[in-house]
Amino acid sequence: MGHLRFAFIMDPIHNVLIDKDTTFVFMLEAQARGYEVYYLEMRDLFVERNKVMGRLLRVELRREYRNHFTFHGETVEPLGAFAAIFMRKDPPFDIPYLHATQLLDLAQRDGTVVLNNPAGLRAANEKLYALNFPSVIPPTLVAQDAQRLKAFLEEIGGEMIIKPIDGHGGSGVFYVHRDDRNLNSLLETATREGREPIIAQQYLPKVRQGDKRLIVLNGAPLGCTLRVPRADEHRGNIHVGGTCIKAEVTARDREICRALAPRLRQDGLYFVGLDIIGDYLTEVNVTSPTGVQEIDMLDDVRLEANVIDLVENMVQERRRLPA
Repeated sequence: MGHLRFAFIMDPIHNVLIDKDTTFVFMLEAQARGYEVYYLEMRDLFVERNKVMGRLLRVELRREYRNHFTFHGETVEPLGAFAAIFMRKDPPFDIPYLHATQLLDLAQRDGTVVLNNPAGLRAANEKLYALNFPSVIPPTLVAQDAQRLKAFLEEIGGEMIIKPIDGHGGSGVFYVHRDDRNLNSLLETATREGREPIIAQQYLPKVRQGDKRLIVLNGAPLGCTLRVPRADEHRGNIHVGGTCIKAEVTARDREICRALAPRLRQDGLYFVGLDIIGDYLTEVNVTSPTGVQEIDMLDDVRLEANVIDLVENMVQERRRLPA
């Protein structure tokens, strides 16, 4: 591929967990291939004379605890000059994030590959996007009216999960049931007393066996892990105590991927993380999906190599296009 430069928009690199962070292994893989790796945060983006610019730091990475990076000089230049830009800022999807994706549209216009596509990131709310695929999701209601939510709870058997539309990392996710004396209060709190809609989904008992994180690359399943919740939790998220265990990509997982693949490709969502409980898709994570290092360790693979392969191919294809 020759000499390439990759830029990574991310949260502060100082806080990276070297044995957990997916962005970190993307950077390591790019570096191992001889490419220059640059780091910036959303605040380092700006526009000058109709060019989206960045204040970037060239970075060298090491898998060494508390000594995992060294900066090698700062540059200020158009983002369109880079072969690829990885948008890896963690949620929340807020107004600054929205504006950053709009600036990345300009970088893409100027010739760089952006992963994931900025327009796709704007289109795909991680909780609502799954509603595009009704054949593979559990019974779901999006509403802010408490009576409607309670009626739905009865329709689906008396147990459900409620979560905020813009939540992330398991924040604000509650298990509720018809006999809970806190039910009215929980619904009032979750909906801000009826002012904001929330998502309600049928409770899936198989979550006790694990919430699967399936990594999907260009519409195809790449690998997965089961995140098993603690005995005193209903959430499998790692940062709230879930444990990752080895898992296989099943026929149902592939069926779910086939249902999603055309839309994911259309929206430019090349690297996503699906959350699957039992036979059902519950969320489509698109902003900065994680889980690669956990799967690497459990399956003795290097999923990041597949991702950088794809980006190389995208860069090569972009360079073939007429100016």
